[in-house]
Amino acid sequence: MLLEAVRDGSGGIAELAEEFGVSESTIRRDLASLAGAGHVVRTYGGALDTERSPLEKDREHAAAKDAIAREAATLVQDGEVVLLDAGTITGRLARHLAHREGLTVVTNGVNAIRELAGFAGIDLIVLGGRLRHPDEAILGESVLAQLRHISPDRVFLGADGLVAGRGLCCPSLEQSVVKHAMLHAGAEAYVLADHSQLGQAPFPYWTPLDREFRLVTDRTGVDVQFAPFAESGGVLLAGAPETVGGAAHHGRRGN
Repeated sequence: MLLEAVRDGSGGIAELAEEFGVSESTIRRDLASLAGAGHVVRTYGGALDTERSPLEKDREHAAAKDAIAREAATLVQDGEVVLLDAGTITGRLARHLAHREGLTVVTNGVNAIRELAGFAGIDLIVLGGRLRHPDEAILGESVLAQLRHISPDRVFLGADGLVAGRGLCCPSLEQSVVKHAMLHAGAEAYVLADHSQLGQAPFPYWTPLDREFRLVTDRTGVDVQFAPFAESGGVLLAGAPETVGGAAHHGRRGN
């Protein structure tokens, strides 16, 4: 009930204590438990950020996320260097790449690291820095410095929200800066987002999509949303052979 109240907009300790008729110390203890489980993030002054853990996010629209990941995996050619952003769909993409041979995968995402760590056929490069909770992204100046030394064939970015004319919505300023550096690091750039993330802005930080990119998304509900993104080079619909707003992609490979 407390978690639902926080997600509905109640954020202050005093406000929550009054709502539930308990002491502020009780609310603090319960919030600490929720934060320890990755359900909420405590911020200065007792306010709360309802950013969810990767496990919670991965359970939502799981079939769509997996379809998008499979579609993205078909774009990757043998021998390429691939940069994967942190995120649930990029983690699923790593899973679909794990059995490939001769790929180099560079990532700042713990999900992707878990999926690829046991596969000798993948040359896995982990960008080092500070681990951010709850989304398990590795961030910091050290990540930005390392990105200046690589030029991947393809970069795949995750999204908490995607708004035409604004870009990718991010839970922290630091993460928005790292995503922007990743966007410009690769020869080809892709954004992976399911239909529930299109047109959504759950956080106040942004990565401008100021270069050509392609959106890979699922078919459900996308007809309303994809038009603004088609101008950026195309929308790939997961599970469909066609590309909207751009040339059809080629070189599909099994996974």
